[in-house]
Amino acid sequence: MIKKTEEVLKDLKAKQYEFVYFLQGEEPYFIDQISNYIEENVLSETEKGFNQSIFYGKEAAMEQVITAARRFPMMSERQVVIVKEAQESPDLNREKGQKLIEDYLSNPQPSTILVFCYKYKTLDSRKSLSKSFANNAVLVSTKKPYDNQIPAWIESYVNSIGFQIEPKATFLLTENLGNNLERIVNEVDKMALNMGDEKVINSLMVEKNVGINKDFNIFELQKALIKKDAFKAQQIAGYFAVNSKKNPIVMVIGSLFSFFSKILIVHQTADKSDRSLASTLRVSPFFVKDYASAAHTYPVSKVLMNIRHIRDADLISKGVDHGSLPENQILKELIFKLMH
Repeated sequence: MIKKTEEVLKDLKAKQYEFVYFLQGEEPYFIDQISNYIEENVLSETEKGFNQSIFYGKEAAMEQVITAARRFPMMSERQVVIVKEAQESPDLNREKGQKLIEDYLSNPQPSTILVFCYKYKTLDSRKSLSKSFANNAVLVSTKKPYDNQIPAWIESYVNSIGFQIEPKATFLLTENLGNNLERIVNEVDKMALNMGDEKVINSLMVEKNVGINKDFNIFELQKALIKKDAFKAQQIAGYFAVNSKKNPIVMVIGSLFSFFSKILIVHQTADKSDRSLASTLRVSPFFVKDYASAAHTYPVSKVLMNIRHIRDADLISKGVDHGSLPENQILKELIFKLMH
């Protein structure tokens, strides 16, 4: 049966276990979330010694995995068999290995929980093996969240561990970590451990813990663009060029594209109330005034021109344009064009 991550986790927490789980897709965080829960919680520490087997796709033959799955547990109600990095298993692409799995799926060992972690891609849904997992196991297919879904996801995760987060802090995490959920969770968890009695994650905590310069970051660059503060904007561009590992030009250009795209949406939205714009832009109401102010500063014609400038800079940064500039000059030239 096909299920979502949250459905599977809810069942696991209620101790409702299935015989086989096939976890696949491009977002490894959700796959790890399920497999880690099974690994850490299904068996007690004493039971794990004899009844928990961890295999790695590249190293373990499928025959070895299925043999382990067919064993009976020792002094325990059940056993757990997990195949990590299953996408590296040669046997999953071989007829013999696929037949072993399909035979097992047709008659699984009831006292075994067998888990496959197939990361970064999915099985061909037209093939027999994929259909067998969908019909005889729990099949979870994960997708990376879209960029505009990340702020809400961060807020939800922070709330789930008993904290709150300020909108600016959410923005900084989103702009600096992108949609890397594993890294976002690691950074949030580190902050949570060091917060003492504090319950709200603020931008200063993010700047300190994630290594973001409080004066030279995407948020400050956008503020400088709104105010048309050319000196400040070029200062930040220079800082990004010198610290390109922490501020990859592709991410900076992507953030600028998102920024001006939202300004264009403001221009095109009839209801310009804070509530309406926050909903349309999918941003916190905290940022609505910034986008409204930017729309006042940049008329539609200039926004459209700037989006073209950003696309040109993106091509140059990727080496598509034969007249490419050195990386440290691309952003400076782009900033000049955006403001003039």
